Amino acid sequence: MRFPSRERDHLGYCSGLATAWMLPFTDWVLELLSMERTHLHAYTISTLLLALLALLFRTLLQLGNSWHRYYVNCQRLRCFPEPPHRNWLLGHLGMVKDFGPSRRDLILPYINSAPSLLQFISDEEGLSLVSQTVATFSQACVTWMGPFLPVLALVHPDYLKPITTASAAIAPKDYMFYGFLKPWLGDGLLLSNGAKWVRHRRMLTPAFHFDILKPYVKIFNQSTAIMHAKWRRLVAAGSTSLDMFEQVSLVTLDSLQKCVFSYNSNCQETPSDYISQDL
Repeated sequence: MRFPSRERDHLGYCSGLATAWMLPFTDWVLELLSMERTHLHAYTISTLLLALLALLFRTLLQLGNSWHRYYVNCQRLRCFPEPPHRNWLLGHLGMVKDFGPSRRDLILPYINSAPSLLQFISDEEGLSLVSQTVATFSQACVTWMGPFLPVLALVHPDYLKPITTASAAIAPKDYMFYGFLKPWLGDGLLLSNGAKWVRHRRMLTPAFHFDILKPYVKIFNQSTAIMHAKWRRLVAAGSTSLDMFEQVSLVTLDSLQKCVFSYNSNCQETPSDYISQDL
């Protein structure tokens, strides 16, 4: 491609300025590497320095854009209430554990958005704290998992409705919470987004039509009745506690076997080593 003489002069002038500006750094690098100063060496070192400068400039631009997005996000989240921070670095991490029971009411909202951090308390106490959280912040609240990761917990149906009824393009799935599942589950209905999710959802919708599910209601009721009868026997025998996870898992397994495979394993009544290991 040929340029007019004026444009060639301008390009040559700019190239000369860049070369003149890079000469001190080029000479310093050549001296540092104990290399002879030749045109090839000078041109190579100048090119590498320019590439490094461009990479540094691109990195600064990306950092600036990230900081701008973070600032805009913080401004948008200011309309939601949040509990007092532990400090600017940790946010709300570990506050329930560090504070005593008398001060837990100050940091209860953090529990609702980070249930995985409730491992140090019992299930019953955890459910109680979550209930108190919903009562304290009945609409929504924001908690911070460190200095840069806000978690917005929506509670009131009026806040949840726009999200649950939005299209897949408007409310995409967050990669941080779903991305680690892709190596296990693939890019199926649970993890896909956009047009692919809409296509898969449309294909599966007829299989879950109400008219198709109506015959299974009788089976669900039968499995539930078996569970209730077992509970009555346990109460009559003097049992004061019950593992709900195991009971609900068994009734779910019983219903699936009857509906999907037309097989009655009587798993709720008959103990099985194989099933007990899975539970």
